[in-house]
Amino acid sequence: MIKYLLSFAIASALMACSLPSRAPVTPASWMVAPERTGAPLKVRSDFWLKVGTVSVAPPFDGKSLVYRLSDQRYEKDFYNVYSAIPSEMIANSEREWLNKAGIFSATVGLNSSFFAYYTLQATVSDFYGDYRVKPEAVVSVEFFLTVTNAGKGNPLIGANRYTKRVALKDNTPEALVSGQQQALAEIFKQYEEQLYKYAGNLPKPMGQ
Repeated sequence: MIKYLLSFAIASALMACSLPSRAPVTPASWMVAPERTGAPLKVRSDFWLKVGTVSVAPPFDGKSLVYRLSDQRYEKDFYNVYSAIPSEMIANSEREWLNKAGIFSATVGLNSSFFAYYTLQATVSDFYGDYRVKPEAVVSVEFFLTVTNAGKGNPLIGANRYTKRVALKDNTPEALVSGQQQALAEIFKQYEEQLYKYAGNLPKPMGQ
């Protein structure tokens, strides 16, 4: 019996050694980072703007790409992921875009120690690929511009919501990420025009 078990163990070990080794599957990593091109606008405010939190609604708040396959069915792709969580990825792109726009004296991030009288926050309610009929990238963002006024009056200057749908050339993850980047760039461009209007008639901040 012992001889039989020993022979079986040796045979199993030889079989295991003969099997081809498989490399671990590494997820593909993608970045959505639209960049503003062109000349900056004329500075409309000598104050600073702080880009505050960007909240992303589930199930789009994780690193996995999300596909909508039916009205109620969404699927996460664990083999294709964003290089950063969407809230950070979008907030960084937003800050860099508006800083290049030059509407305010400067645009700083949430973790900056510099005090800014005006804050821009955003909520992303859609960030996915829609494959129910034809492949499209869907992005929806709502912006909230506020002023620090020590509780004197309503701090909200304006709330603006935008939704963009971009047709995709195929069903690949690369096409989806490219479509999301285009959609986000169109949203940033449209809100930039609205922010420029706000900046021309801003309410006085606290202590001013």
